[in-house]
Amino acid sequence: MGRTSRRKRSTPANRVIVATAALILGGGGLIAVNVYASAGEGSSGSSRGEFRDAGRRMSTIDCPDAGIALPGIPEGARPEVDRELAAMDTQITEAYRQFADRREQIARDPALAGNAVLGPLKDKRTASLDRIGIAVERASGERPQGLEGLAGCSMRADDEQGAGQEAGSGGQGEGQEPGEDPEQGQDGGQDPGQGEGEGEVQGNGPEVSDFVDIESVRPAADRPRNRRGASRGSFSTDCGRNDNGKFNPDNVIAAPGVSNGAHHMHDYVGNQATDAFAGDDDLAAGATTCRNQGDRSTYYWPVLRLQNGQDEDDVAADGGGKDQNTGEIQTPSQVTLKFVGSPAGKVTAMPRFLRIITGDAKAFTNGDANANASWSCTGFEDRQLRDKYPICPEGSQVVRSFAFQNCWDGQNTDSANHRTHVAFAQEDGRCPDGFRAIPQLVQRIVYDVPPGPGFAVDSFPEQLHKPVTDHGDFINVFDDRLMKKVVSCINGGRRCR
Repeated sequence: MGRTSRRKRSTPANRVIVATAALILGGGGLIAVNVYASAGEGSSGSSRGEFRDAGRRMSTIDCPDAGIALPGIPEGARPEVDRELAAMDTQITEAYRQFADRREQIARDPALAGNAVLGPLKDKRTASLDRIGIAVERASGERPQGLEGLAGCSMRADDEQGAGQEAGSGGQGEGQEPGEDPEQGQDGGQDPGQGEGEGEVQGNGPEVSDFVDIESVRPAADRPRNRRGASRGSFSTDCGRNDNGKFNPDNVIAAPGVSNGAHHMHDYVGNQATDAFAGDDDLAAGATTCRNQGDRSTYYWPVLRLQNGQDEDDVAADGGGKDQNTGEIQTPSQVTLKFVGSPAGKVTAMPRFLRIITGDAKAFTNGDANANASWSCTGFEDRQLRDKYPICPEGSQVVRSFAFQNCWDGQNTDSANHRTHVAFAQEDGRCPDGFRAIPQLVQRIVYDVPPGPGFAVDSFPEQLHKPVTDHGDFINVFDDRLMKKVVSCINGGRRCR
């Protein structure tokens, strides 16, 4: 597909109109739609017995995440496995479209969900999982066990919570932003009256209940102090705000070699060669928006859009309108990229081409074990939200933050599930056994959007634009000289740029 390279800009007058419309319509500027169907239980099936909870509001498709569930993948099988995992994401997207197109019919005939949507989806997933098994067996001599149990999907209601999501903040404790309250749960100090009874699906999300007034959220406790020997310095890199409008719906880390592997649009700063087909050599030679040309790293995250009914240039494109991501893409008013130290000791250099994904793009259906984004407002950043979007007061801007994994296994620049080669520090600030501390990337992205529930991040269609699905991606392409400076500044307690 052609790359989207231009965006529309919202004028102050338009922003006021959008905010007013969003409030009148009850959030997001979209008309709410009630969807009633039956609840799928467990894996896919076509019998009416599996949909006996008719009358519950079904809003999305819930499938096991094979990428997380699979054991270690042999290096020789990884290209084929990555392609099949990306194909399975496309299968879910297509099934979600069919479900969305037939919601009224499914409401009248719940068995249609199994016969027309979940059954065919299970067949496709079974074929992909079989190809994954063959690839792994060819490379290792042993077929993974339990693949069949990953094929079935179910319908779920928007108010059903993922595993571990109903109580507690979720995410990785050591990945919290400064001032974040680890005890803050799903409602995070929400005004009791906010969003109650407003669980209707707006298109494919978000809902009014996905937003909370930041002034009703409790301030967090102070962050624990650094231990003796902590690395207290920092290094900041200025790579712009994506003013040049580099977007694509690829994911070179999770789905290399696959166009539209993300099914949502990404903002990019830093390396300008980044797309699904960029290898290490391409990134090393790529131009960069970073002021310090020694930093050719790739930094990307889902775009944030106004839910104002206005079309963007990608309204008919993959990752955009074709994947249920609509509205005006917003250029951040500020992007801060900072590398900080360890509260328990010195840091060591990151290896070049280290890949890190933080957060989980499928956290709404997976549960929040890997969720790791924080939302707040300028002037209120001692109050952090993990699974709600903030409603900021007039004059305050929306802030989304990511604190990336800060421990590395000392060997691998990536892993089969793109997670196990890095980790978060433990509660005492030390890395898990076998891991070493590295400079921790902390991203802070600020948006000047209208007050009220009128925005959302891009997501996989079935993830309904939930804030808990927010995530960030990073590929380290610092040159050796600059990385040595980063480590020296952090370990020496200096603030460098």
